[in-house]
Amino acid sequence: MPISLSILDQSTIASGRGAGDAVAETLALARRADDWGYARYWLAEHHNSQSHAGSAPEILIAAIAATTRRIRVGSAGIMLPHYSALKVAEQFRALEAIAPGRIDLGVGRAPGSDGRTAVALNPLAARQVEDRFPAQVQELLGWTGEGLPVDHPFAMIRANPEVPTRPEVWILGSSDYGAQLAGYFGLPYCFAHFITDGAGCAEAMEAYRRSFKAEAGRLPAPQGAIAVFALTAPTETEAWRLYRSREIWRLHRDRGRYPPLPSVEEAEAYPLSEAERAHLERGRGRAIVGTPEQVLARLTALAAEMGVGEVAVLSPCHDPEARARSYALLAEAAGLGAGR
Repeated sequence: MPISLSILDQSTIASGRGAGDAVAETLALARRADDWGYARYWLAEHHNSQSHAGSAPEILIAAIAATTRRIRVGSAGIMLPHYSALKVAEQFRALEAIAPGRIDLGVGRAPGSDGRTAVALNPLAARQVEDRFPAQVQELLGWTGEGLPVDHPFAMIRANPEVPTRPEVWILGSSDYGAQLAGYFGLPYCFAHFITDGAGCAEAMEAYRRSFKAEAGRLPAPQGAIAVFALTAPTETEAWRLYRSREIWRLHRDRGRYPPLPSVEEAEAYPLSEAERAHLERGRGRAIVGTPEQVLARLTALAAEMGVGEVAVLSPCHDPEARARSYALLAEAAGLGAGR
């Protein structure tokens, strides 16, 4: 079965360029993705990072939604514990007013930052005795159009602007917790495969399907997706050459450092120990890299293995034109623009 393809963009900061360049590259790529036929364009949230410029996905969503015509635009995701559910609902209802029927509201509970930054974003979150994430999700659903229970203390509060359409709410995660919560609320769920290199993905998707409650009245059946790193180029050799930037960046990430994405030349010049070489070799065995046909086949097989119909592709690349070409080639191989 053909899969639905979307794009996940972290607004990656590349060495030699700044955060402003990363944001400009995000906006430019989104407009091209609209033409290529991708289903969704999702923006990530990170704070206090030298690697990613996307600290405010709701603002980038507004800019993209106003300058595209058909692609769905959304968050992957808003880190809900940092914020008031009412304020997030108001932001995304405003986005629905900008692009009716094209807004996705993906939420997660990870900090998207270090612990100190998480406290700076919401000093009260660290002092909460219990996890309010499920209650926040329920409030978000109420304020984005379903209404709160009559006995809720904020039942009389309305989230404006009240427009006819609603954002599509997703739960995002990389563990069983988010999967089970999405199932309980009858919401679509996306697993962050690119964070764990696939570890726990099958278990989370099974937990989602097992816990799914159609009687919640939101979806008639589970709607799963996975967010996956993949990179393609006209030749397999070129794709693996471009991948060098990503693998050296991951080497730093695994040590708790988040620098700008290095260029291919910087990555090739990086002095590796034997242990590091072995670590990278293991990573290459899992990486989805190659020609458009090879990558599409791997993504299709992975989606079938995980029992999902949609894949959001993350393709950080130091050269913005090489990244755009990767997405364009994948769209062509998948026939995304055919018949539009």
